[in-house]
Amino acid sequence: MKVYTRKGDKGETSLIGGTRVVKYSLRIEAYGTIDELNSYVGVIRDQDIPQEQIDTLLEIQDRLFTIGSNLAADPVSSKMKLPELKEEDITYLEQQIDLMDETLPPMKSFVLPGGHQTVSFCHVARCICRRAERRIIELAAHEPVDPIIIAYVNRLSDYLFVLSRKLVQVLNASEVPWKARM
Repeated sequence: MKVYTRKGDKGETSLIGGTRVVKYSLRIEAYGTIDELNSYVGVIRDQDIPQEQIDTLLEIQDRLFTIGSNLAADPVSSKMKLPELKEEDITYLEQQIDLMDETLPPMKSFVLPGGHQTVSFCHVARCICRRAERRIIELAAHEPVDPIIIAYVNRLSDYLFVLSRKLVQVLNASEVPWKARM
């Protein structure tokens, strides 16, 4: 199978199910942003971080492929069996958040993104995740989108924020509180 097909040379692509759409459609934006997020999660996974975080990030990447495949399918004409996101996937993220949160100092203010390159990667991924969430919600206003996808992506952004704080602790980096200038 060749990587290139030349079918997209005029600005269209096919959804799962065969429907042709323009490459700037909301559906393409939504799953394209999920793909971008998945790549950035891979950047975090490639850092020198504890194995338990690497294992969780691998699970997340698998779920992001599940989300991407569901968003890439035409909700009307696709008959292909696709992997499913489950409530347990959201519960898993919540459990990981709670485990990390047990050892973190309480938040007393917003924190400035940064402090260590790996922590910064988490913040960039969190921002991409929030953009993906906005794109998916916009898509859901026009076309069918499984609500569990929106819930998962919302929880994932929370996970990425808590992961950034946990990695500040693990990497002995500094977390700088935001002090509003008044």
